[in-house]
Amino acid sequence: MAPPSPSPARPLDDGLVSRALEVAVRLAGDAGDVLAATAGRAAGADGGDSPFAWVRDTGATLERHTRRVLSAEFPGIPVTGDPAPSTPYRWLVAALDGRANYFAGLPGYAYSLALVDRAGPVVGVVADPAAGRSYAAARGRGVRTEDGPVRVSRHHGGAAGGTALAGALVCTEFADDGVPPVPGPAEFVRRATGAGAAVRVLGSAATAVTQVALGRAAAAVLPRYREPVVAGALALAVETGAVVATPGDGLLVAAPGVAGEVAAWLAT
Repeated sequence: MAPPSPSPARPLDDGLVSRALEVAVRLAGDAGDVLAATAGRAAGADGGDSPFAWVRDTGATLERHTRRVLSAEFPGIPVTGDPAPSTPYRWLVAALDGRANYFAGLPGYAYSLALVDRAGPVVGVVADPAAGRSYAAARGRGVRTEDGPVRVSRHHGGAAGGTALAGALVCTEFADDGVPPVPGPAEFVRRATGAGAAVRVLGSAATAVTQVALGRAAAAVLPRYREPVVAGALALAVETGAVVATPGDGLLVAAPGVAGEVAAWLAT
């Protein structure tokens, strides 16, 4: 997924965007309620061939529900993780990101849904069930939260003699294939702490990117990523002014004032 373009590939249909935002927010709310009510219910339980089976079932059930609703509401828009050159729009859903946290009943799992076009996310929602919150954005309309509008932090810390990252949080995630953050976990942490930042692994790529959009983290660095998982959070990040880049196979989302410094850590 290339960095979202600052301008749309084609004029947006305001009616479609409004309806897509409304439906996406409803779906995120429903999914958040289900996930919050069931998180951690089988942690430590005995029996069964795989303790993660119910986690997979929950995610699959939520995805099927999402697909049914979207197919009924937007019959001409595919729900797919693959590029669809013949269609101007497509839906991307990650019904349960952060499965290990969800299984254990820990914070750091999310439901993500986005409507995208060739320029990037048009509408995006991320539900954070553990916090009882959901966040939504539409291109050019900003970010919707229960607490009002959000603006990405331009500056984190930066005491005299320090760097712009002094006191900031930087989120990263290990890829599904075990690939560590470039240029390797130990060196990455050394470079971050050398700049006065703290590194956190939240267990959910969608949650990590969302923290940058909300101004809680200065940057999120993902060595690998799946487009459906991050698309909703990228909609939030772009609308709050974050910088988005795709170094190599990875993803960097950062506050404007620190994006260059964090990008320099990724150089081998």
